[in-house]
Amino acid sequence: MPEIVLEAQVGRATGSRESRRLRREGLVPGTIYGHGTDPVSVAVNARDLRTALSGDAGTNALLSLQAGSATYLTLARELQRHPVKGSVTHIDFLIVRRDEVISAEVPINLVGEALEVQHGDGMIEQQLFTLPVRALPMDIPNAVELDITELTIGASLRVADIALPDAVSVDTDPETTVVVGQPPRVEAAPAEGEAAAEGEAATIGEAAPREGEAAASSDGEG
Repeated sequence: MPEIVLEAQVGRATGSRESRRLRREGLVPGTIYGHGTDPVSVAVNARDLRTALSGDAGTNALLSLQAGSATYLTLARELQRHPVKGSVTHIDFLIVRRDEVISAEVPINLVGEALEVQHGDGMIEQQLFTLPVRALPMDIPNAVELDITELTIGASLRVADIALPDAVSVDTDPETTVVVGQPPRVEAAPAEGEAAAEGEAATIGEAAPREGEAAASSDGEG
């Protein structure tokens, strides 16, 4: 995974008022922390940050922060977002080392076609969408893939069925279900009492004379 260089301004003032000013100027306030270092308050360009995190690696992109005279290898963590706009309003950068195994969440992509499920009018239900993995920062995959070609109705595929790169291990139970082949949905038949009531109503409707017929019958009797 290549490193993305990101410029970070150091020495920013803290506090909500100062943070609002930075955002108006197109900057995102943040903090660099980890590995026993004192937290460093920084600000990064919002557009550059958005570009850095919009690649295939997402928030697992390795960020080389150029903060003054220091350079930090980091991962983006604890993103705070605007409740309406969705833009990042604050970000924490976790310092990592190239030779240190770390944890990360990666998306699970389903590949292949479960033809037996589709031909049987079943449904493919994905129950797990991300997978916690452990690897060196450079070995964190952008995503992991699960082949559903052999999935059948009533069967399931587990974490253990995901093909992982050699340098990657999982932080979850291998028996955890990822995807299930659900049977076709069947509309529920009406209950016995409801069916009987409907039949009775239909019989009464057929037996009752129409208004014109009733009038004709009355005239004939006179």
